[in-house]
Amino acid sequence: MKTKGAILWGVGEEWSVEEIELGDPKAGEVQVQLAASGLCHSDEHLVTGGTPVAFYPVIGGHEGAGVVTKVGPGVTGLQEGDHVVTAFIPACGQCPPCSKGMQNLCDLGANLLAGTSISDGSYRVQARGKDVIPMCLLGTFSPYITVHQASVVKIEPDVPLEIAALVGCGVTTGWGSATKVADVRPGENVVVMGAGGVGMNAVQGAAAAGAKRVMVIEPVARKREWAMDLGATHVFESAEEATEKVNELTWGRMADKTIITVGDIQGEDIQTALSLTGKGGRAVVTGMGNYANTDVKLSLFELTLLQKDLQGAIFGGLAPRAAIPELLSLYQEGQLKLDELATAKYSLEDVNQGYQDMRDGKNIRGMIVYTDADR
Repeated sequence: MKTKGAILWGVGEEWSVEEIELGDPKAGEVQVQLAASGLCHSDEHLVTGGTPVAFYPVIGGHEGAGVVTKVGPGVTGLQEGDHVVTAFIPACGQCPPCSKGMQNLCDLGANLLAGTSISDGSYRVQARGKDVIPMCLLGTFSPYITVHQASVVKIEPDVPLEIAALVGCGVTTGWGSATKVADVRPGENVVVMGAGGVGMNAVQGAAAAGAKRVMVIEPVARKREWAMDLGATHVFESAEEATEKVNELTWGRMADKTIITVGDIQGEDIQTALSLTGKGGRAVVTGMGNYANTDVKLSLFELTLLQKDLQGAIFGGLAPRAAIPELLSLYQEGQLKLDELATAKYSLEDVNQGYQDMRDGKNIRGMIVYTDADR
């Protein structure tokens, strides 16, 4: 079928909304009509070149929700009309990581940035006669996607799809970074560095886990206000300001857990996080940086003698097939705020404005909402 998509033709360029050709589902695949797609910072790394891909063009987007419209041969557990959320990490349930309870590290993710389909290694999207890589094997910057069944999770039909899209990446990543990877315990002091689409949910997760204090470092004043509405107890404009206050509030013990959720992580952020973390504490690295950046500022003396833990995290350490329905259930019960996260909505044609607003700190999460005009 012919539809529209936001295509990136090279590093440093803007997203180009143009006609694409989308293939029908093959073995193990479904086609989904999307209701919405989040504008995640991870796609911005494609623009800057911070995240490498096999080649350009790329169709962006990896945080979406919609309705299954076509089902390919061999698909199990899904049928036309089902409501689904995209998972930017596919989960087969059978590979060694999945078998060990680590769906977020599923072996099917090996080609996330190569774009070749899981089913047969070919491409489902073409533009201007060229194969197109779909971001994270999804490409939700289009009102229709053809994806493998391992990349979607069925949800209850009474959850608004525009809201459900949020748990495909940012919400789950932030929530799990606090509740699973950092393993925040009741009464602990937690620092969250960066209050965007992921960081705000690390705040929600830490608060839900019973943290005594959730202290946020965020340079944008409006985001600091939003963080207080989502569970933060203290907010600071800079790490320098936070260090003094965290020391004072904890009587010199510093944070039990620090979670780095800045949009573009730098090497010096690691030592900043460890300095904010007390003896025997854990610093979690959730934010993404440039793939070529291997220079990290780190006090090995401090790491060893104070027995601190530095831990990476993807998808919040959670299993997509379990976490996505669970988080939506919490939302339905009023225990997780999602409506408040989508602070601006855009048409597909306005995708570049949405990302400029993200750079300017105007949004928690901008959302593309699809209409008939986009299709």
